[in-house]
Amino acid sequence: MNIIEKLDTNEKKRLREKKLTRGETLFYEDERCDCIGIILSGSVQIVSFLPDGKQILYNSLNKGEIFGNNLIFSSEPFYKGNIVAKENSVIALLRRDDLLLILETNKEFLLEYLKIQSNFSKELNSRIRLLSLESAEERFLYYMHIHKNRVAYHSISDLARQLYLERETLSRLLSRFLKEKRIIRHDKTIRLI
Repeated sequence: MNIIEKLDTNEKKRLREKKLTRGETLFYEDERCDCIGIILSGSVQIVSFLPDGKQILYNSLNKGEIFGNNLIFSSEPFYKGNIVAKENSVIALLRRDDLLLILETNKEFLLEYLKIQSNFSKELNSRIRLLSLESAEERFLYYMHIHKNRVAYHSISDLARQLYLERETLSRLLSRFLKEKRIIRHDKTIRLI
């Protein structure tokens, strides 16, 4: 369920819509976070760039998901990566003061917001566990397990970033698993047998 559906007409007036074109940066790393963003359409990525130009993908977010929610009340409310549109997107921005007012007066919104926060914590724990696994095979199998043995992907490069692996490493692993008949790949979907 989209959290915006929990807002009444007057509360929705507090939202500010921002249209982004593919590749456009909405917020930059180290910029102060003073609002949450709710993705109305499209998708965004949270990414950083190393001095050598290598990209680190922190998260990919799609329609209905939010960002900034873990920073806005933080003692250090600064973005840890750039918020970049993966495709043409529309984002609803809700300022901190408006968010506080809505959280104080709209119990349904508050409960949905807390659910989102709780789910994010669970996802973060899964990521930490994923990163603690040393081999590519262990990471891939754990990732498949938490996604109920079926994963849709945009590209192998994207999937490799989500697994914190090099693209070549993941490609070799997938080729081996296909040969061993441990996975089925079809139409940008991988299913573990």
